[in-house]
Amino acid sequence: MLTQVDFSELSFAQPDYLWLLLAPALLLLACLWRFTTRRTDTRNLRRRRTLPVRERLAFAGDLPFWLCLLLAVASLIVALARPQARATVLQEGGIDLVILQDASSSMQVSDVPGDRWQRSMRFLRVLGDSLSWKYDRVGLCAFARIAAPQIRLTRDPNTLFFFLDHLSVSPPFRLQDEATWDTNLERGIHWGLRLIERDEELHGKSSNAQLFVALTDGEVWSGDMEEVIQRAIEQDIPLFVVGVGTLGGGRMPAFIGPDGREQFDPQTPLVSRLDRESLQQIAIAGGGQYFELDRDNDRRIANTIIDFGKRRAPAFNVTEEAEPLYWFPIAFAAMLAGAGLVFLRERADLWIQLAGIGLALAGMTRFFW
Repeated sequence: MLTQVDFSELSFAQPDYLWLLLAPALLLLACLWRFTTRRTDTRNLRRRRTLPVRERLAFAGDLPFWLCLLLAVASLIVALARPQARATVLQEGGIDLVILQDASSSMQVSDVPGDRWQRSMRFLRVLGDSLSWKYDRVGLCAFARIAAPQIRLTRDPNTLFFFLDHLSVSPPFRLQDEATWDTNLERGIHWGLRLIERDEELHGKSSNAQLFVALTDGEVWSGDMEEVIQRAIEQDIPLFVVGVGTLGGGRMPAFIGPDGREQFDPQTPLVSRLDRESLQQIAIAGGGQYFELDRDNDRRIANTIIDFGKRRAPAFNVTEEAEPLYWFPIAFAAMLAGAGLVFLRERADLWIQLAGIGLALAGMTRFFW
């Protein structure tokens, strides 16, 4: 985000404070009168006294300190008035990231630390931390044999992290449900498209770049997959695939029937393995890229996906904003107060002034925060 500030259009958000400048202005006149009086006294003293050596008298005494202090107070009053200027902000476009999270029974296989579901949640937390969240939005859809949208497209990071906190241990689909015992990425992509279409119905066409990120352990290629991926390509939504699991695999969880007993289905494999080849084909067909957790660094995967979306986003959105400038007079006041300490001669006065500056800075900090 690039900002160009136009200082020619300076204004104040709280101009009522500016009348306080009258006090330092009157004190400044008093300092000038005191300086004139001092110079007159100095000339008279030199004319009337005769010494064997030239007497050295300070040109202005401690008046420079009081002058710096008055100017510092005036700067703080200007800061209280909240100066601001018109700023032209050039903003990079955001991304609409729709996460398609596999929640089938195979995601509870423990061939990775924790299990595949818990490993996916840790990656999603890294992905959420990598987003700017100012113009970026995130939606989430969980799928197994069926799909269920979990989060609509939102700029609120708390929504995503609430989901991650409360479903970090196990997926929303129960192992007792037959629909959990299948992986149908086609349904996940379908509902991801529906999520984007629903957002357009509510808020209009988004200017953000849109992309899908699917976290899954495998999917068998089918004609339905080709059809739904083609729909995504037609809408210019690339599909990134993040594989979860290992090629060696792990034992599938047990299916508990309605009677509470473990049941065996001959069509359900006893071991689940990462289907790397199929996932790579899906990523290529979807116009995205394939990654694999624990084979690639989580942060690098997240940054690569986000950077791809940023490069597809509109180059810039130009907006006009009010840029606050109160930090400039605050910094100028601090510099003046520090410079004024050079002109103090008494150590007691120095410590008193340092304590006063500390209290003033503490008060200003509390006021502005």
